[in-house]
Amino acid sequence: MEADPRAELAAIAASLRAYLEWQRDSGASGIPRGKRAPAVAAQATAPNVAPEPRAPDPPEPRTPRPLAAPVSLSLPPAPLDPFPEVVASRPAARPLTPPAARRSLEVIAADAASCTRCGLCASRTRPVFSRGDGKARLCFVGDAPGAEEDAAGRPFVGPAGQLLDRMIRAMGLDPERDVYVCNIVKCRPPEGHKTTAVETAACIPFLHEQLEAVAPKVIVALGNTAVGALLGGSAGITKLRGEWKLYKGRTLVMPTYHPAYLQRPGPQQQGAKRDAWEDLRKVMKELNLELPQKDA
Repeated sequence: MEADPRAELAAIAASLRAYLEWQRDSGASGIPRGKRAPAVAAQATAPNVAPEPRAPDPPEPRTPRPLAAPVSLSLPPAPLDPFPEVVASRPAARPLTPPAARRSLEVIAADAASCTRCGLCASRTRPVFSRGDGKARLCFVGDAPGAEEDAAGRPFVGPAGQLLDRMIRAMGLDPERDVYVCNIVKCRPPEGHKTTAVETAACIPFLHEQLEAVAPKVIVALGNTAVGALLGGSAGITKLRGEWKLYKGRTLVMPTYHPAYLQRPGPQQQGAKRDAWEDLRKVMKELNLELPQKDA
């Protein structure tokens, strides 16, 4: 008869239980194993012999770390050129000079009188350099001379200049003794011809030298051309007027309307005149001039 596997399994379990109980009663803590071989067999035969010195293992090769990206020492990009279309044809601008080496206004005026850097020299009657006090705290800068200025050799002597003088007197100042007046371009453009970027770039170094020599506290920029040449950018005078700007990062500039624009017929001119007078009142406040009780 075939044996019952469940009976065999029960017999094996009973035998294993009896073995484990015997191990427990005899103080055994685990199942006995075979003996270990000696850790160092050579020490049994030569216990007093020092082991031969062992050469150090060669260092493991180290993978070189990747070099850090080189630090760029280049200068920041130069500002956008205000006249990119004439970079190749424009004359090189004169570098700024230290105070001890600055030219006087008389020397600069003589240089401008003999200038042939652009084509305007061929059609001018005489160069138009400046008028007023070369040490004034306030400077007015326009765009270019007209026919009356070309004939007289002085800026702002025509109808627009007469209005400018009335505005200056309304500020409590004398147009000849208390302010300095000049233009971006020193020669009259032909009739109906607007000053080009090449002509402006050729002539503006004279203006930079003038402003260095005069060192005014405030510059009033009259109209779009003067504002663009002094400050750069393309924003119109309507957006810029009445807000203080900086020329070369150090001289306050107040953009306002050109007197010629204020003389045009039209309803918008009345509002422009009030705006221009408000701009001049800000200039007066900056210069600590007494504000008139009644607006001009």
